[in-house]
Amino acid sequence: MSKTIIIGGGFVGLFTVLHLCHHKYPQSVTLIDQKDHFIFNPLLYELMTGEMTPDQVCPTYRELLKGSSATFFEDQVDRIDLEQRKIYLSSDTHYDYDNLVLALGKKSGYFGIEGAENYAFPFRNRDDALKLSQHLQKSLQKAGQTEEDKSRQRLLTFTIVGGGPTGIEMAGTLADLLYRWYSKIGGNLEEIKILLVSRPKELLKGDINAHLRDIVKKAFQHRPIKIDLILGASVSKVTASTVEYQKEEETHSIETNTVIWAAGTQTNPLLRSLNIAPENRAKNGSLHILPTLQLPEYPNVFAAGDCIFQSELHLPPTAQVAYQQGKAIANNLIAKVKGNSLKPAEVKLRGSMMKLGINESAANIFDRFEVSGEVGHLIREATYLELLPTPIHDFKVTTTWIIDEIFHRHSD
Repeated sequence: MSKTIIIGGGFVGLFTVLHLCHHKYPQSVTLIDQKDHFIFNPLLYELMTGEMTPDQVCPTYRELLKGSSATFFEDQVDRIDLEQRKIYLSSDTHYDYDNLVLALGKKSGYFGIEGAENYAFPFRNRDDALKLSQHLQKSLQKAGQTEEDKSRQRLLTFTIVGGGPTGIEMAGTLADLLYRWYSKIGGNLEEIKILLVSRPKELLKGDINAHLRDIVKKAFQHRPIKIDLILGASVSKVTASTVEYQKEEETHSIETNTVIWAAGTQTNPLLRSLNIAPENRAKNGSLHILPTLQLPEYPNVFAAGDCIFQSELHLPPTAQVAYQQGKAIANNLIAKVKGNSLKPAEVKLRGSMMKLGINESAANIFDRFEVSGEVGHLIREATYLELLPTPIHDFKVTTTWIIDEIFHRHSD
């Protein structure tokens, strides 16, 4: 029986599988990921704050694929032989395939900055969110019991590196969360410092959310804890208790017990090992693809999401893009099996959303109007929960009207 293997269970990989199963794809479908659970990245903040549970934000693939024709393997792919159509796994096994989907996510990028990987907290998966949540609570508890001023201030200084969407969403969330948690133990809230260090001199520089910059700044001003912006600063070193950065040719140091890394990503190393001609990959190692999301040299291999580079489209690395690309790959795989012509993937951006604090978000709807505050939060939550492929779909019934009213009606 012909085999289709999908490597990577992020948005692209998972929704490719779900669409194939829904349309009764005739080939066997196997999903391989090194973790046993899906990660709904946009809702990791809700996991960190305790607003949602791990089962809601990170359901297992076996749960998601229960009752479907697809098979899931928890394993790590060590090597892919595109010529021989084989993949080799860490478990000392290998699989042949007829069609392959590359849906590998990116890794945290530290750009060679000394100490960053060892001492900074990443924020890309379930374990990252839970580990950071525990660390934050312990830091506040310890600060509440520390009488020495310098030590207490270091415990209450929280530094975020990166002025993109992740850094901004983290800063807004922390401002509300730390206020709530430290209030409960009777701490002096005025001692808490949240610092956002950004290399560009503007927040969201070059990002799809750049037009929300003013809304972000206004939201920061209304947070219960002040968020200090250090713009135009390049972090040069991270230790267990400090962050060094360069600004205007001067070196500065921040005494801090918490550094959260939101400064960028790097291409999955597995992609760099593929036998792909230099002209068919970008400088960062990501892959150039045809409009149908196939690799130019290997038409039986599809790729999307963080794997690919499409400079002419300027598509952001968001859930809505990955979801639509996964659907497009599934449709083309079905067409390929049936001997029909494959179609170029079309991605329609509905807008963009950013979390600016607990119960506060900003939403840009089709670049036509912007909504912020609690209404923006409701739109963000409803949109993501409507997309979330878990039993929480019961919530979908009560949010359908929001999706129709906000997104569909205004897309005409």
